[in-house]
Amino acid sequence: MATVSGELLTTGQAAKLLGSSRQQVVNLCERGDLPFVRVGAHRKVRREHVEALLRPKQALTRDQLKSLWLHQAVAGSLVVDPDEVLARARENLDRLLRQHRGTMAEVWLRRWQDKIDEGVGSVLRALTSEGPEAVELRQNSPFAGVLSQPQRRKVLESFKRSGWDRAA
Repeated sequence: MATVSGELLTTGQAAKLLGSSRQQVVNLCERGDLPFVRVGAHRKVRREHVEALLRPKQALTRDQLKSLWLHQAVAGSLVVDPDEVLARARENLDRLLRQHRGTMAEVWLRRWQDKIDEGVGSVLRALTSEGPEAVELRQNSPFAGVLSQPQRRKVLESFKRSGWDRAA
């Protein structure tokens, strides 16, 4: 039987496919390692995302790694001054949502909005996770301007010195 790529599964069904517990699937969702949608009070995951977890993990590209480093620096600012960082992100989101109405970028910006509404922990996980949802979220980041230009430059210099800039 062919699978429907957009087929939504319960966390229990996903757990069966993964050979894990339902709680482990919930944990994957909460960490941002498994994208999910809420249907009422329940989490639903796409079969294709569950199946992707069963395949060998792809290494992040150089650009994805660079973005991760920059967002980890943003995470540092977030834990120091959450009110200021989240206010900046909300301001950027408002502007970006107006600019990207009706595009795929709007979908990811709305996901950021949800993360911000969920609180600092949810934002931190999205900023620092290597999961597929977090990688996509960082491509549409509302955190421009959180790092000063000198801070941004230092992060990029550190990234280069670390040798990660030669990765995939």
